[in-house]
Amino acid sequence: MKAACVHCGMEHMLNDADLGAHAKVQFNCSKCGKATVIEIRRKVDSTVVMTPLPSFARAEGTHSNLMQKDDYEGLNLPAGKKVLLTVTTGPSKGAVYQFTKPRMIIGRKGADLALEDPEISRHHCMLEVKDNAISLRDLDSTNGTFYDEERTRAAFLFDGTEFRIGSSNIKVSFEAL
Repeated sequence: MKAACVHCGMEHMLNDADLGAHAKVQFNCSKCGKATVIEIRRKVDSTVVMTPLPSFARAEGTHSNLMQKDDYEGLNLPAGKKVLLTVTTGPSKGAVYQFTKPRMIIGRKGADLALEDPEISRHHCMLEVKDNAISLRDLDSTNGTFYDEERTRAAFLFDGTEFRIGSSNIKVSFEAL
């Protein structure tokens, strides 16, 4: 697993075998010598939430160009299935949205999926589909993206997983065509 020093940003490769079942791992940076503690939570459904977020999972710069990105290299909607997002709580409760492309931006206005929730940022989070998994990434939103009621910058979602943005809970599901 890659991890970055929270003090200087130096990336380190940590051996997964050494991490074992530990919830927290501390390492000393080879560049600045300061200690960084990484918290790792493993979920039953194989979702892993890491804090602090490693640099490879951070958003690069501004998001204004995300809506223009049509490069879906490495991404694909699953064959024979449709990917659905169902809003289970919030102002748009009951709304169901189907993925039409493997990358979608969720937000308030000007997003691929615009929700009527005043607590959601204009470009709040991005979902990228690859086969039967969805990568969720917060786009530096004001009120954050939550998985399992903990604020997260990135997570992997699978069939039946729920996450929250603003006052809206959203459930991910894969259904046969």
